[in-house]
Amino acid sequence: MTQMNNRKPRVIVVGGGFAGLNFINHLSEKAYDVTLVDKNNFNYFTPLLYQVATGFLEPSNISYPLRKLTNAKGFNFRQGELSSIDADNNQIILTDGDVLTYDILVIAAGAKTNFFGNETLRERAFELKEISDALAMRNAFIRVLERASAEKDPEIRKRLLTIVIAGGGPTGVEVAGMLAEMNQRIVGTDYPELGEERLKIHLVDGAPTLLTPMSKKSQQKAYDILTRLGVHVHLNQLVTLYDDETVYLSGGETIEASTLIWSAGVVARGFGGLVQENARKDGRLVTDAYNRVIGYDNIYAIGDISIQFTDPAYPKGHPQLAQPAKQQGTRLARNLNALAKGKKMKPFKYFDRGDMAIIGKNYAVADLFKHKVHFGGLLGLLAWLFIHVVSLVGKNTKVKTLYNWAIAYITSNSSLRMSFQAKDKRQQFKMPERGPKGMGRQKAAVVD
Repeated sequence: MTQMNNRKPRVIVVGGGFAGLNFINHLSEKAYDVTLVDKNNFNYFTPLLYQVATGFLEPSNISYPLRKLTNAKGFNFRQGELSSIDADNNQIILTDGDVLTYDILVIAAGAKTNFFGNETLRERAFELKEISDALAMRNAFIRVLERASAEKDPEIRKRLLTIVIAGGGPTGVEVAGMLAEMNQRIVGTDYPELGEERLKIHLVDGAPTLLTPMSKKSQQKAYDILTRLGVHVHLNQLVTLYDDETVYLSGGETIEASTLIWSAGVVARGFGGLVQENARKDGRLVTDAYNRVIGYDNIYAIGDISIQFTDPAYPKGHPQLAQPAKQQGTRLARNLNALAKGKKMKPFKYFDRGDMAIIGKNYAVADLFKHKVHFGGLLGLLAWLFIHVVSLVGKNTKVKTLYNWAIAYITSNSSLRMSFQAKDKRQQFKMPERGPKGMGRQKAAVVD
C-alpha cells in the first residue's frame, strides 16, 4: 500500500481496549495517519475491575489516559461512540452525529455483558464491564453493609448481607473469592454492630463445573477453595429472575438477596451499517485469516467483536479473552505495516498461553500451554500477579498497582472501603425505603 494523493492512508480504530491498544502500539506512524475513537478517554485493564469493585484498588491503578498513548505515537484521539458505518462512502457516524472518513477501518469495539434478552436482570443486576460498573458496585456494597449494621429487623439484615453471583467463569470465581476473604478478615472488624453475622455469598453457574475452559484439576481446586471460604456453590443452575429481593434459580430454589452480580457471559457491541450473508446472533463479525471482515475490502475486526474460523487449532473461533485480542491487534498492525512496504500479510494464528484465576487471598490456579502445565498455590498467585502487572499500561500504573496490591495483601486490609456519591442533578441517588418489602436496591449515580 502506497501513499494516497501524497498523503498517508487514514486509519480509524474504533475501541481502545486490548485489541485496539496493541494494534496502535505496533502500527507504523510513518506509514499511516491514525485516529483512535473510544467512548472513554482512558484504557482500563478489565481483569482487575473486580478489585476496584471490592475496594482493593483505585480506578487509576488499572487505567491510563488514551491521549498519552496516541500523542506518544503521533496519532490522533477522538472521544466518541460508534453509531453506524457507511461502508459505501468509507465513513463512520458517531452517536453525537459527527462523521469521520477512513481509508482503512479497524473495529475493536469489544463486548458488553450478555443478559440473554432478560431485561429485568439487565435493569436490576450489577455487571462488571466498565470502570463505572466497578465504582457503582463498590458504592452499593459499602452502603449495603452500612445499612445492615444499622438494621434491627433480622430478616431484612439477613437479606442485605446476602449476595448472589451469576456466572462461574474467572470473573465470578474471583469476585466470590475476594468477597469471601473480605467476609473473613474485614467485615467483622469494620462492622462490629453485626456481631457474629457475616455475608452469605452464593455462586451460581449453569455448567456442572466452575471455570469450564480450564483443566479438571483447576476446576476442582476452585470449587474446594471457595467452599472452604464459605461460598455456597450452585452448579447446573441458572438465574432466571430477580426482583430486588429474591433470586430465582432454574431448579426451583430461591435465595433472598439484596444484591445480584451478573458475570454470566458477553456479547459483541452492536452498531449499524455492516451486512454479512450469515450474520451471527451474538453480533460478532466474521473475518478471514487476516481479520478482514467478510464482504469488505478495507474493514477489519479484531478482539471480542470478531470471529474467524480459519485457524486450524480453533475451527469454532477463538475465545473472547484478552490474549486473542492482544495477539490479533499485534498481527493486524504488522500485516498493515507489511502492506505499506509492498509485502504480503500473514494469517493470524493464536498461541494459547493459558488460563488463570485467583481465588481468595492465598491461592490461584493456572493452566499454561493448552493445559500441559498446571500449578496453583503461592506459585500460581505470583504468576497471576506478574502477568497482570506486566499487562498494565504505563510504568507508573504498574508501580502504583503493585504497591497498593502488596499493602492490601500483607495487611489483609485496604483504605478504599469508602462510598463516594457524586451529585448528579439528572438522577439523584435515593436510598431505598425501609421495610420488609420496600427495600429494592437502586444503583448509584456515579461519576468516574
